[in-house]
Amino acid sequence: MSDPAPIRVMVVDDHPMWRDGVARDLTDEGFDVVAAADGVQRATEMARAYQPDVVLMDMQLPDGNGAQATVAVLAVSPNSRILVLSASEERDDVLEAIKSGAGGYLVKSAQRSELVAAVRATAAGQTVFTPGLAGLVLGEYRRLAKDPADDAPALTERETEVLRYVAKGLSSRQIAERLYLSPRTVENHVGATLRKLHLRNRVELARYAMDNGLS
Repeated sequence: MSDPAPIRVMVVDDHPMWRDGVARDLTDEGFDVVAAADGVQRATEMARAYQPDVVLMDMQLPDGNGAQATVAVLAVSPNSRILVLSASEERDDVLEAIKSGAGGYLVKSAQRSELVAAVRATAAGQTVFTPGLAGLVLGEYRRLAKDPADDAPALTERETEVLRYVAKGLSSRQIAERLYLSPRTVENHVGATLRKLHLRNRVELARYAMDNGLS
């Protein structure tokens, strides 16, 4: 009986020494580190090319943040699972990461053994948090459950702008021209909005926009 294939990992961090060190530690533990990236754009390109099982995602990146990168990566590699590995323990960072699709959040002060266990758990579909952060996330979901009015998805101003144009039937290229963005950036905003609203395609987005007076 052959051994199972190693877990394929991509590391996203803009600090080369940290990124290389994490990649080396994971390789030593038997993981297959298939790619490394230093920002949102590069992470998206690498995810599309390599389709990693797990993405270790930093929250602070030079061309965006980990939440934006999570949305972009999942748009091109939907079967990947995201584990944030960040120095930040700020409430907003943690909640933004989870709402964007990350499956867990680990702080960089974690021991190597904790990181290894977290990557394995994430690959298996489990949710992993640094102790203390799980309570924060659970508390937020309990708050939302008690006050359903607060459960409306919060779109950014740019996402709302893009949504209005989607409702008018414009293509990503046409929207990009009007908002002075790249078509890829527009697609990233569309993907983030679909995820936040739990919708499947542009048709459902347009219907949502019309139902909520955004058209």
